[in-house]
Amino acid sequence: MVRSTKWHDKAASCRRIGSGFKMHRSIVLLLVALTGCTTVPISFTQPANRRSTSTLTPANAEPLKLGLLFSLSGSLARYGSTMQDTTQMLVETVNGCNGVLGQAVQLLSEDDQSSATVGRTAMRRLAEVERVGAVIGAIGSEVSNAAVDIAVKNQVVQISPASASSVLTERAQKGALQGFWFRTMPPDPVQGEALARLAQKRGFKTVSVLAIDNDYGNSIARSFEATFKQLGGTVSGSSNRYSPYAALYGVDFYTAFSGQPDAVLIVAEPYLGSEILKTAFESGLWSGNTKVLLTASMKTENLASRVGQSIDGRYIASGVVGIAPATSSPVMEAFRDNYKKRFNRAPNLYDPNTWDAAAVTILAAEAAKATSGTAIKGKILEVANPPGLEVSDICRALALVREGKEINYQGVSGPVDFTKSGDVIGSYEVWTIDYTGKIKIDSTIQAGKDPAGK
Repeated sequence: MVRSTKWHDKAASCRRIGSGFKMHRSIVLLLVALTGCTTVPISFTQPANRRSTSTLTPANAEPLKLGLLFSLSGSLARYGSTMQDTTQMLVETVNGCNGVLGQAVQLLSEDDQSSATVGRTAMRRLAEVERVGAVIGAIGSEVSNAAVDIAVKNQVVQISPASASSVLTERAQKGALQGFWFRTMPPDPVQGEALARLAQKRGFKTVSVLAIDNDYGNSIARSFEATFKQLGGTVSGSSNRYSPYAALYGVDFYTAFSGQPDAVLIVAEPYLGSEILKTAFESGLWSGNTKVLLTASMKTENLASRVGQSIDGRYIASGVVGIAPATSSPVMEAFRDNYKKRFNRAPNLYDPNTWDAAAVTILAAEAAKATSGTAIKGKILEVANPPGLEVSDICRALALVREGKEINYQGVSGPVDFTKSGDVIGSYEVWTIDYTGKIKIDSTIQAGKDPAGK
């Protein structure tokens, strides 16, 4: 297809936004609004201490162009902006230690607006107009599932820090994704399995399920139900689903809580999930006899305040239990400290996975001595999986790769060992809310298959 000159001129103009200058995001977004551009380059100051790597770098090496496909608006926007910040922090670090193949990494950002249709179009711009070698994103599974076909067609690596639908695993196992798909978030069935094991460990015999009716909710619910039954548990009543577009009145939480099951598993996004808990309590359906299990998506610092307090001042959500990707490690603590110093806030749920997604992509490009999607694809397992020297610092890892050493990257979110279908194994923390409304870590639990290469 031949693009019109008008589109070419506009695309070129968009690419010049921010070029050569370090810009505040608000300025960039203003320029986007004025020009109508959607692909936003994020530029960085050049490090002063660049050193030559001519012995390691091909003379004609192209700079690594890294696309970002995040939800900066729409229902998932609470995650997208912080994930973009995380990637920017990583790339600034990398560019400060000689970049990739001796050149600064370039970031180009697209807002998928939390929409599969928009995400597909955005991926087309990144892959076909900007010609990136890899894309970090998306957040929503339906967005990733729509965008990945464009990535595969253009031989661009797509690595998501958040999309966890089992549909993507199934497609990868059938060969449809041709090895261009990876993710640093364990797939939903692994989370469902971990929740079932947690329910058994807590002594729950009967559990009711209330889940959002999309790839995310259905994958977790089906996996939980199958595993819990295999472990001897009973899924009580019908498995309840509600539309992703439903308001509170469209959610049948009455059926989920009726019959006094030992626990109710709620698979929801934070806002509607907190409204479900609040309404179930106020209507008398949720009593102290029924426990609540929650997914990683519900782990937000303000969950207790969102759900509210009872007439006696007790936090309604105190005692709920859920799982989320494990975050207790020296590597995570260092990341959290650096993040807070940089942004004056704690990292969001998917920020550690975002750092790791960008890190393994960058390491793979350095190891391949090339920045094309095909070259990156062929080296991701090599730098992320055993065997090799375990290393978590990105600059140290790059230095070892330049020396020709085998490495086994240890991520902020965990080991980041990939299966052949691009998945990672799941290591989860069990969290609960105490009487003060604060999240406390209770224990850890693992689930999922062994990664490739072990």
